[in-house]
Amino acid sequence: MTKLNGQSEDILQDNIAAVRELFPEVCCEGKIDFDKLRQVLGEYVDDDKERYNFTWNGKGKALRLSQTPSMGTLRPCKEESKNWDTTQNLYIEGDNLEVLKLLQKSYHGRIKMIYIDPPYNTGNDFVYPDDFSDSLENYKKLTGQVDDEGNKVSTNSEANGRYHTDWLNMMYPRLRLARNLLTDDGVIFISIDDNEIDNLHKICSEIFGEFNFIGLLSVENNPKGRKNSAFISVSSEYCLVYAKNKVNSHFIENIPKKASDMSLDENGKYVHASGKRVLVGENSFNNVVIKPDSEKNYSVYYRENDQSLILKKEEYGIDEHQLILDGYVKYYSHNKGQLVENTYSEIKFRELFQNGALDFSDGKIYEKNFSDTIRIKSQLVNREYEAIVHGKKQSYSMELTTTGAGTYIKNLFNVSESPFSAPKNAGFLKVLISLFEKGPFTVLDFFSGSATTADSVMQLNAEDGGNRKFICVQLPEPCDEKSEAFKSGYKNICEIGKERIRRAGEKIKAEVEEQNAQMKLGEEPKEVPDIGFKDFKLDTSNLRKWQPDYDDLETSLFDSISNYVDGRTELDVVYEIMLKMGLDLTWPVETHSIGGKNVYAIGMGALMICLDDDITTAVADGMVALYKELAPETWKVVFKDNGFKDDSAKTNIHEILKCAGLDEDAFTTV
Repeated sequence: MTKLNGQSEDILQDNIAAVRELFPEVCCEGKIDFDKLRQVLGEYVDDDKERYNFTWNGKGKALRLSQTPSMGTLRPCKEESKNWDTTQNLYIEGDNLEVLKLLQKSYHGRIKMIYIDPPYNTGNDFVYPDDFSDSLENYKKLTGQVDDEGNKVSTNSEANGRYHTDWLNMMYPRLRLARNLLTDDGVIFISIDDNEIDNLHKICSEIFGEFNFIGLLSVENNPKGRKNSAFISVSSEYCLVYAKNKVNSHFIENIPKKASDMSLDENGKYVHASGKRVLVGENSFNNVVIKPDSEKNYSVYYRENDQSLILKKEEYGIDEHQLILDGYVKYYSHNKGQLVENTYSEIKFRELFQNGALDFSDGKIYEKNFSDTIRIKSQLVNREYEAIVHGKKQSYSMELTTTGAGTYIKNLFNVSESPFSAPKNAGFLKVLISLFEKGPFTVLDFFSGSATTADSVMQLNAEDGGNRKFICVQLPEPCDEKSEAFKSGYKNICEIGKERIRRAGEKIKAEVEEQNAQMKLGEEPKEVPDIGFKDFKLDTSNLRKWQPDYDDLETSLFDSISNYVDGRTELDVVYEIMLKMGLDLTWPVETHSIGGKNVYAIGMGALMICLDDDITTAVADGMVALYKELAPETWKVVFKDNGFKDDSAKTNIHEILKCAGLDEDAFTTV
């Protein structure tokens, strides 16, 4: 039997356990012997005091902060969500450092793509408290924008002597936690301008490894240039790209080719006009034939008038004369008087022939290039051109501008002034997201801001039928009382972000339904993508801590009898248990009445929770019957620690569940 301690994943203990696993000889009485560890690592230890090192005041504290477990929780908010029962998307309101800690168990190694647009440290966009401890108490102050004395929290101006230091202390622990969430082939994209690009590059190389640096994109977000720029009219910003493990990562070609670079072949398919690959013919790249029976050693006889194909194994310089007389043309691979292998095996060659992917000309056989996409370039500029998109000629626009994003949001909200300052363009985010195959994966944005990431995921799913999911995290910064957003009734940025997702989702739904209404006979209708989200809010734990008031000890003792904080619901506790046990927050939660008590079945019975009082063996019997009916692959149960009718009932319930197949450590109390 285990007792839930209410903490998020303890990353420090996980790291120590990993060291013990790799180097058991350096562990002594629960401690790490660093002298012995240095001996084990030998020449890979750098003891030179003048070695290359990037540091700043507070770095050690920032590192420890990333390893300190959170005692908070995420409380579900159904009334502010959309499509709660079916959606796989999450919108989380809270300080992203605490939220990232809370997500460590449930989403460790499960996020394919992270995109963030953090504060650029321009002197007026940095609203984090000066000590950067970011405890739940500081978070409470932060969302009220006042300190202990009621003074407004200041921005990080250049007059502050810790200008870069404070920004680094804010980013460092968050990026360390973010790396844990990435899949082995996951990639993080970080938008930034020139204020902190150098420092960001350095801390990313430290956290992700400089060998996992993928590239730096230049993004033209303001083609006209900033009017207030000194010396140079700045028209672009950057996007820094790092992989969790570059060896495992992969980008697909995702930028449509110009229509002028493509032409229709005899079968009506678009083929790239240049860059065709030689499969058979004079070829200096392929190997000389050493074994005549090689699967890549064969001559090709092709007759154009009836598209007849014959493959034969022959020695160099030998022709099948009868085939030549019958109108066939011979093709074979050679180089400097020697027979060389063809590019593909006979099986692959025939497959290409059957698919109409071969071009016979000038004594050579080429592979047609049907690909209508090219690789993303490091410089992204706004442009519109006629392109081939999914085999069809149409107009394609790469829209990256901030002004274009603002116009889109104004139209979406039907207002004259955008409720967001400098929002990211969905066109830019869609370019990044489409660098991965469209198969199901999750995109995390923990500086969600205007919720462009969520909108872009939904748009892209509607366009290509993908099944991507999003997790957006945003600090509920209060709106300025003078802003149009506040006057329109929005109290904080999260309220605007959620409304943007709702409106964007309905817009996408209407567009899909309109396209389906206009589709031609034989065309497959499009499905409306997941346009919902589950809303969660960061808060202190639902589980009561006994903090006695020594002036009124009797009242404190009676208060401690209740397990939960006043004002919290059973559903609040259910989701905290899911979070602390490492379950996906989008898993379905079903309520069953067993023995007159509520039993929550999560993930088709993988976890069963009963938080009622006076629990008897009837509840255990009902849980066993439900377990047999649902037949989950794994099974865990959770009860309220003081919810059992008596100690005898607790013991008997434990034995009933154990006999039914429940593991000893899968019986938990809170």
